[in-house]
Amino acid sequence: MKKKFIGLAAAGAMLLTLAGCAGGGDTGTAGSDGPKPVDQLVVGFAQVGAESGWRTANTTDIQSAFKDAGIELKFSDAQQKQENQIKAIRSYIQQGVDVIAFSPVVETGWDAVLNEAKAANIPVVLTDRAVDSQDDSLYVSFLGSDFVEEGKKAGDWVVEEYKDSTDPVKIIQLEGTTGAAPAIDRAEGFADVIGGDDKFEIVASQTGDFTRAGGKQVTEALLKSNPDVDLIYAHNDDMALGAIEAIEAAGLKPGEDIKIVSVDAVKDGMQALADGKINFIVECSPLLGKQLVDIVEQINDGETPEKRIITEETTFDQEQAKAALPDRQY
Repeated sequence: MKKKFIGLAAAGAMLLTLAGCAGGGDTGTAGSDGPKPVDQLVVGFAQVGAESGWRTANTTDIQSAFKDAGIELKFSDAQQKQENQIKAIRSYIQQGVDVIAFSPVVETGWDAVLNEAKAANIPVVLTDRAVDSQDDSLYVSFLGSDFVEEGKKAGDWVVEEYKDSTDPVKIIQLEGTTGAAPAIDRAEGFADVIGGDDKFEIVASQTGDFTRAGGKQVTEALLKSNPDVDLIYAHNDDMALGAIEAIEAAGLKPGEDIKIVSVDAVKDGMQALADGKINFIVECSPLLGKQLVDIVEQINDGETPEKRIITEETTFDQEQAKAALPDRQY
């Protein structure tokens, strides 16, 4: 696996708090006449798509945050296609926006268009997902979760859940979109943890493309070839919810006959957890809007945002899900 260059070299740059967007000096990109009035700023945002409840919440939060801040947001939906995002970014460059932000569909293949943005002196901010590039000067900041850590948290629960078992534990992994940072990293973190015990075996691993329909379809097929599976690890809640439908259609009880561990903690997933159909969820917060606005305002003020900003997140078991659901924002 290629190492992602996301600016982790300087320990002093790792002030990992939820509001950790304070600038680090006056070396930003504000014009010679000083910062623009906030209501004159224009930001272009290229979203992955609307493949999941998480992504819908992410889009809504970002649009609301920019509206509240009085900053114009130009928005495009790539429908999970890299070529659509590249087209949108080039359009933003041509329009001369002040900042470009996007959540990359996949990790690779961005250097050319990001060099175009750099040549146009338009700062780029990565949200939610990283890019795999040798040149980290192509973006100003990366705001998002630590996907490897999410995978490790899922693996930790599995290890603890089966710590007293001497029997083999057969696992199906529902992967996210092939080549996407969260799919790669969540698989890596999970494998790192369970790999220390030979009783854990991933008997099948296939992409469900982060969608509920994909999770259902893949689980239906994999259950036929692996009827004695013990656990499903889904890279997001939507695929886990699809897996629940497939398990129930097979006459089995999700959460009992086949345990499920997932990532996201959107409302539907949390409800399934509260109902006992999912056993454990690792949170991945989509509420990045206010932090993204902070980064844009820092850039406008001539400040340098932290290169890597990690969102604060937690985990949920059944009782914790029940307690959190009434106030859940997404």
